[in-house]
Amino acid sequence: MTTTKPNHIGRKIARIRELRGMKQETLAEELGISQQSVSTLEKSETLEDEKLESVAKILGVTKEGIENFSEESIFHNINNFNDNSVNNGPLNNFHCTFNPLDKLVEAYEENKKLYERLVQAEKDKVAYLENTLKQFNKE
Repeated sequence: MTTTKPNHIGRKIARIRELRGMKQETLAEELGISQQSVSTLEKSETLEDEKLESVAKILGVTKEGIENFSEESIFHNINNFNDNSVNNGPLNNFHCTFNPLDKLVEAYEENKKLYERLVQAEKDKVAYLENTLKQFNKE
């Protein structure tokens, strides 16, 4: 029986990325590397601090957040949250550690960037097809 190493940094990155609903392709694009490189990164047990900082920033967590990540703690927090919300009912007083409006603006900006990249990709495709058509008509 093989046991998984509890501090496998690549697996932690992959799990956080999945929980964020982010694809490898998106992470790769944000890091300026290929999707295959992200796959390799997620198989790595360790990672240089600088690269880990970059990944953490894109995933919206701290470097320490990745290093200390464990699914058990997440499920523990979720269970405690649910228990508290059931016990306290409408008297819950939640304190956000972030400004929801900031997160909304971030999401809007991200969508805008994605849209701009999509439009550029379509423009590139049209230019390529027009070029191909011109070359075909010359022959």
